[in-house]
Amino acid sequence: MSFSLNEVEAMAKRAARGAGHTWGQAEEASKATRWLCAQGVDGVSVLAEVLKHGPSQGCPLGLGVALSDEAAALVEGPKQLGRVRQPEMVLPFAAMAARQLGKVVQLSCDTAKATTDGCALLVTGTLPDDVENLTISVVTADLHGATHATRAIPSTEAWSFLSELAHLTYAPATEESRRLGAGAGLSDND
Repeated sequence: MSFSLNEVEAMAKRAARGAGHTWGQAEEASKATRWLCAQGVDGVSVLAEVLKHGPSQGCPLGLGVALSDEAAALVEGPKQLGRVRQPEMVLPFAAMAARQLGKVVQLSCDTAKATTDGCALLVTGTLPDDVENLTISVVTADLHGATHATRAIPSTEAWSFLSELAHLTYAPATEESRRLGAGAGLSDND
């Protein structure tokens, strides 16, 4: 099943909040997930794995936010992020840093390199689920010719997991809410 990028963003935001992140963190997670999906990456599956581990050491959401806040430091030289779980989730934040700097930014580890100018993404190799040492740096590269997806086709399992988390943000139905007009009301005569 495919979903619009707006649907992905809305689901990701509710799921991140349902997993215990603040609304601000949930907003960052949702925008990052949408950006990944627009690049043809299954961002829904990436976010699902991030949320399964919670905000632990090496959490890409926290590292990503710090990265975009400190983007200017990248022009001074490469930055070692250390151990990162689900490093693909750092890519949207690297893209944000690239846009802020007007430069091309690259994430690299032993098995892969991911390069972005803020809009396009080029990945060589395979980013593992857990990286011992992730490096981010400003590089010179040409990323012309990238295409963007307008719909996401996430794994069914990942979408269901996010949906379960999103449901944790919904208020439970009560008799009072029904009397006040929520839902079908006391008489469902449609």
